[in-house]
Amino acid sequence: MRRNAVAVVGAAETTELGVIPNMSQLQLHADAALNAIKDAGLKLSDIDGIATAVETPQQIAHYLGITPTWVDGTSVGGCSFMLHVRHAAAAIEAGLCKTVLITHAESGKSMIGKAPRSIPADSLQGQFEAPFGVYGPPSMFPIPVLRYMKTHGITHEQIASVAVVQREWAAKNPRATMKAPITVEDVLNSRMIAYPFRILQCCLVTDGGGALIMTSAERAKDFPHKPVYILGTGESVETPMVSQMKTFDSSRAFTVAGPTAFREAGIAHSDVDHLMIYDAFAHLPLYGLGDLGFMPHEETGKFIADGNTRPGGKLPMNTNGGGLSYMHSGMYGMYALQESVRQMRGIAPAQVPGAKISVCHGVGGMFAASGTVIFTNEA
Repeated sequence: MRRNAVAVVGAAETTELGVIPNMSQLQLHADAALNAIKDAGLKLSDIDGIATAVETPQQIAHYLGITPTWVDGTSVGGCSFMLHVRHAAAAIEAGLCKTVLITHAESGKSMIGKAPRSIPADSLQGQFEAPFGVYGPPSMFPIPVLRYMKTHGITHEQIASVAVVQREWAAKNPRATMKAPITVEDVLNSRMIAYPFRILQCCLVTDGGGALIMTSAERAKDFPHKPVYILGTGESVETPMVSQMKTFDSSRAFTVAGPTAFREAGIAHSDVDHLMIYDAFAHLPLYGLGDLGFMPHEETGKFIADGNTRPGGKLPMNTNGGGLSYMHSGMYGMYALQESVRQMRGIAPAQVPGAKISVCHGVGGMFAASGTVIFTNEA
């Protein structure tokens, strides 16, 4: 993919975030889509490409009345939308479509119109993990985390500091679910969920959604808002079973997706002004900092605990408050992308002054998949 050949020209979240019992999951998709289309100054009839996850593209297209010439239903967990951005950029460059709508929404809290998640008994997880009590993220993620802590010398206090910093950012965001300040002691004294995770180290459960509009850079200058260009992208997958990761000390999918995006973008880590690393659970930013090459894994916990990613720090990270404090409807990647776009537009509630390059990195499942998108506001 050519650098800066494709841009985001529309971005919006659902009108409400948090607990939305009066809207179905499909309605939330439509709400986010219509908000993004309005943001771009377009009409539904202008959309000729569509991508989504959880709900199917045909469901969304039918509900909105769109007849696309390009469709992507890639669904690999919370980073699906990073992959959609990558695929849409390639499709636009190839001439398969001109204007792509990417939607996401989940009724994660209210469960209105949402099918419950299940692990079929005859699946790999159903046969080889679930019978041993490994079921759901809170009991799956501790498996690699405990090894990561032992191998790299990461402490409970350092992982707790991730949640503390996320709350500092959330306090600056009027739309954040949780804004009250917390301390490392608050985190470590909160209710145990599955060792070593306590409830303040686990993601929120909310309703909501978001949508993006993408088009070619040539057309992007004609839209009402400052274009946000795609500088580089990457994607990969590893395993559907957390117990079968190649190594618990690192995510293989992360080490492919992230470096691929950096090579494509042609940037160094020192060029990054703003960073979003999917934080459904408090350990994920540590893995991301190490696997994307910002620093050795042994340094990640201290880096965050020392305040380098908090407001005023040298590497502002998860500036919306993240999945720990902003919102998390089940697949968080869209909200990370939304914050990167806001930062590149210069309109984020906790705006990073002069930010020109934002890296947005996502995870799907329990390290099963990964996607990375690097944005810039410079043509």
